[in-house]
Amino acid sequence: MTQVAVYNAGGGQLLHTVDLNHAIRMLVRRVARVREAVEDRTFGPYPLPRSLELVRWIYTQWVWEATGTPPVSRDNVLARDNYTCGYCGRTGTTWDHIVPKCQGGTSTWLNTVAACESCNGKKKGGRTPEQAGMRLQVTPFAPTMAQLLPKRRR
Repeated sequence: MTQVAVYNAGGGQLLHTVDLNHAIRMLVRRVARVREAVEDRTFGPYPLPRSLELVRWIYTQWVWEATGTPPVSRDNVLARDNYTCGYCGRTGTTWDHIVPKCQGGTSTWLNTVAACESCNGKKKGGRTPEQAGMRLQVTPFAPTMAQLLPKRRR
């Protein structure tokens, strides 16, 4: 199912992602507005959202205060890696689990990197980089919020 990014009001801080059904409920309840839409796609009076912005700002220190690091998500991994594929250096549009989830890998900062569609899907698939004959060109790390936010695309 399609994931929709949810940003805090006004500040552009990514809070989390929700599935499309949840995003639609947020729009109908008027707790969020469309920040970025899928071109030429609508549902009822609303454009189909890629991302939402909350109508009211919420205090978010809880998002990362407990662990000292921001939550692991596709958008946060892309921001950490500056939207650059960890395998070939081209533009990263998705994330890759170094040890794939189908092999017991988890969504942690040290097991995920930004990846281009070609490297993630066709070349690597459900294999580790070693199994696919690929070399990881970056070292994954757990960023601080300060390292993460300035890289976020607007």
